Amino acid sequence: MMLRNLLKRNSNSYLGRLASGWSWRWRRRTFCSEPQRDSIQYDVVIVGAGPAGLSAAIRLKQLCRENDTDLSVCVVEKGAELGAHILSGNVFEPRALDELLPNWKQEESPITVPVSSDKFWFLTKNHAFPLPCPFNNRGNYVISLSQLVRWMGVKAEELGVEIYPGFAASEILYDSNDTVVGIRTNDMGISKDGSKKENFQPGIELKGRVTLLAEGCRGSLSENVMDKYNLRVKGHAQHQTYALGIKEVWEIDKEKHKPGAVIHTLGWPLDQKTYGGSFLYHMKDRQICIGLVVALNYQNPFLSPYEEFQKFKHHPAVKPLLEGGTVLQYGARTLNEGGFQSIPYPAFPGGAVIGCSAGFLNVPKIKGTHTAMKSGMLAAEATFSALREGSNMDKYWDDLRNSWIWEELYRARNYRPAFEYGVIPGLAISALERYIIKGRAALTLKHGKPDNEATNGQILLGNPYDLIELKSDQGVEYSSDIWSQSSSPIKYPKPDGVLSFDILTSLHRSNTNHEHDQPAHLRLKDPKKPEVVNLPEYAGPESRYCPARVYEYVPGETGRLKLQINSQNCLHCKACDIKDPKQNIEWTVPEGGGGPGYTIM
Repeated sequence: MMLRNLLKRNSNSYLGRLASGWSWRWRRRTFCSEPQRDSIQYDVVIVGAGPAGLSAAIRLKQLCRENDTDLSVCVVEKGAELGAHILSGNVFEPRALDELLPNWKQEESPITVPVSSDKFWFLTKNHAFPLPCPFNNRGNYVISLSQLVRWMGVKAEELGVEIYPGFAASEILYDSNDTVVGIRTNDMGISKDGSKKENFQPGIELKGRVTLLAEGCRGSLSENVMDKYNLRVKGHAQHQTYALGIKEVWEIDKEKHKPGAVIHTLGWPLDQKTYGGSFLYHMKDRQICIGLVVALNYQNPFLSPYEEFQKFKHHPAVKPLLEGGTVLQYGARTLNEGGFQSIPYPAFPGGAVIGCSAGFLNVPKIKGTHTAMKSGMLAAEATFSALREGSNMDKYWDDLRNSWIWEELYRARNYRPAFEYGVIPGLAISALERYIIKGRAALTLKHGKPDNEATNGQILLGNPYDLIELKSDQGVEYSSDIWSQSSSPIKYPKPDGVLSFDILTSLHRSNTNHEHDQPAHLRLKDPKKPEVVNLPEYAGPESRYCPARVYEYVPGETGRLKLQINSQNCLHCKACDIKDPKQNIEWTVPEGGGGPGYTIM
């Protein structure tokens, strides 16, 4: 049982009561005041049980054994269980795992399907043109990252790491010197109106001498810390740029299944100004994963990444593979694409930002798990030194710049910004980088506008409130007569229920669940801005960039459209926090244990 160690250490804690099935019964609802909170002290607190967080935890415990000492290490995870919120392609490069757990092949790991073929296609609407494959996936494996994370969790616990799934870290704790001293978990059992329900449990304070933030892409605490300590400025980093990945796992006919086969594509269905591409990987047990990644600096506010993915599955090179198959699971998650130019200074007083919270994805490789893991290992080594020697975490920054992460991302730094000029120029520049310059160019390209600023605003030629038609299957649809031609409305085909599906059908396959009666975790800084700005100027893009129909424009009491937020649908992908044109949506953590329930993603 994952909570057994905490129960031994502090059996009176609220975590202990929750783990033991205890509950508090209140005779009536009372409005929340600051409750008395339990506080538990650790040497190291890690937020996020993904590849980076678990690698850091494992490496810390290895160092303890190597040096005949002990440090208490706690990992807190907002998903209901390990891997529940983990989604990735994933063609896995085992370089970091070879360093961390050299005997992984003998330890029944879920890494069993080596890449058997590697293809790269450029798609037009009806054709797939083969291109030289730049990915070099020999020696890599097709895996489920959520399954790998669960296996890593077992390895961490065997070393003495305490792991607590189902508890969301909602707040950073600071001392009087503005040094981070831990985190507070979310209160549980609060209703929408702010009153305490019968099952109310106050969050607890998990205090650490060092706190490592491994929340994944666009982590809410990580972003707060980077802003507070100006870590992008300190690291001379550009803004981060992102993409949204949408993925399904299918079970297909046995005769079509080729374990380890890997296909990547560029081009259709995306337009020539939008960077992105698809992936199709053959896993084990007749399963394949298929997905589309769309860069969130796309310009057309009418574009729907979800609908583009549904359209992609009907391509003549893809459709025959899926016919006769069954969708097993669906999900979506944003990913960092800023690369070398966007790496912030990762250390702050009292801790560090690691993994995809900082952003170490290698865009031309389409891989970030190995770099996330390595960053966690380097942070663990810096943490161990800091705790033994009483120093700060700046060693992490030095070690990072002297590691193969830095070298790898530096050589790959010009691929992603090359596509700011369009898909065809981007292909030409990236081919030059890959085959001739080989990452040694004297020039470092810069990213374009931040993703939210890249969205085209519209010039109205009519009244949108009069000329909007509500569609039950596609949300809001606009007449093209009322918009200037800077961005044209896109007419997407209706789902056929065989290869393509409506969002709510897909959402059901993600196993997403939230307690309905809780405060909204998706917050509008200005509640009026969606109707006053987003709808008339950007055609309400939140109704299309969200892959879970969290945001819908519905008629209000006066007949005018208003934004309705269906927080219970949220996949925790973070696209809204990134793409909202005016940065008006703030993503915060809901009650721990809510969100998707991925098992094979």
